[in-house]
Amino acid sequence: MTSENPSKIQHSFLKKLTSQSLVSQIIVAIILAGILAQLAPDLAKSFSILGSLFVSALKAVAPVLVLVLVASAIANQKVNGDAELKPIIGLYLVGTLSAAFIAVALSFMFPTTLTLDLASANANPPQGLSEVLTTLAFKVVENPISAIANGNFIAVLAWGLGLGFSLKHANAQTKTTVHDLSEAISSIVRIVIRFAPIGIFGLVANTVATTGFAAIKEYSHLVVILLSAMLIMAIVVNPLIVFLITKKNPYPLVFTCLRDSGITAFFTRSSAANIPVNMALCKKLDLHEDTYSVSIPLGATINMAGAAITITVLSLAAAHSLDINIDFGTALLLAVVASISACGASGVAGGSLLLIPLACSLFGISNDIAMQVVAIGFIIGVIQDSAETALNSSTDVVFSAAASHHITTK
Repeated sequence: MTSENPSKIQHSFLKKLTSQSLVSQIIVAIILAGILAQLAPDLAKSFSILGSLFVSALKAVAPVLVLVLVASAIANQKVNGDAELKPIIGLYLVGTLSAAFIAVALSFMFPTTLTLDLASANANPPQGLSEVLTTLAFKVVENPISAIANGNFIAVLAWGLGLGFSLKHANAQTKTTVHDLSEAISSIVRIVIRFAPIGIFGLVANTVATTGFAAIKEYSHLVVILLSAMLIMAIVVNPLIVFLITKKNPYPLVFTCLRDSGITAFFTRSSAANIPVNMALCKKLDLHEDTYSVSIPLGATINMAGAAITITVLSLAAAHSLDINIDFGTALLLAVVASISACGASGVAGGSLLLIPLACSLFGISNDIAMQVVAIGFIIGVIQDSAETALNSSTDVVFSAAASHHITTK
């Protein structure tokens, strides 16, 4: 009897593991890190360098990503004079803003605190809305190179918007170049994200070895807040908006969209990948093809209720962890910033998480602390990102159908 070569078995196992989805790899990484931390805590702590490298890579790429992605999205936006899209776009914006307000309310009612490495914390909390607005104004006018180097996401966003609107009048070749640059940066981000299982392995191993499973358990509270906000949006707020427009029972439409679109989006974790599914659902609902053929791809770009919830909840969790007192006016400003940021979160895996530092900067939270929160987002992303995408994608069809009913009954 011949025994199989151990190295061949190991190679086969690694090949099978790397062929799995990113979600599966992250789950395996979390399990292995937990086991290692329990069996050999000192060895587990030595793997913290993997988590530090992953967080540093995110910090390096995030400002450039925001600048180029926003500029490209605005510069290449199609000018469409079809007035029938205006009600749908309006619903997309109202829905995203409503989601951010819900996230603010739940975060104030059930505040979340996270275990963070506060040794390098550099938080300068504002004293009120007036100070926030003053700081915001000065951040907007920072030199773009300095903004990227220092992680000043407010200025990066402002420069991205300015470049985008300026390039709207550029020739087609220039717009194509900007789009290609955006794709190139996005591909670099995807490479960084592919290392998420290794980085998360280091983060979880060090956390469990240092604090035990208590720190991991605390994430369950964060997940409950996130999922509760998304559930309220899906089965309370969205139906209410649909009812106000159609004056009909909204739940048959809402549940149809959750079943036919939301479930698929939950597992694909990509609004863009779910566009064909939504197109087929719109056809099944007998919507006007000229309208949904534009509104569905547009919704996959700017209708980001789930992303607004993620950005808001995690940013407020960071503030609560640093004992920063936030007044109501500043919280409302956060909701607006999160909603605007969410519109630029599409196209990249973990896009909403990479925009958290922008929202955290409103509270004077340093980039180092914000990126620790981003890393926590990746740990819970197995559930958070799936639920976020399901809400985003199903809402595209819900609002397209509601607006189409409004248009046909005018």
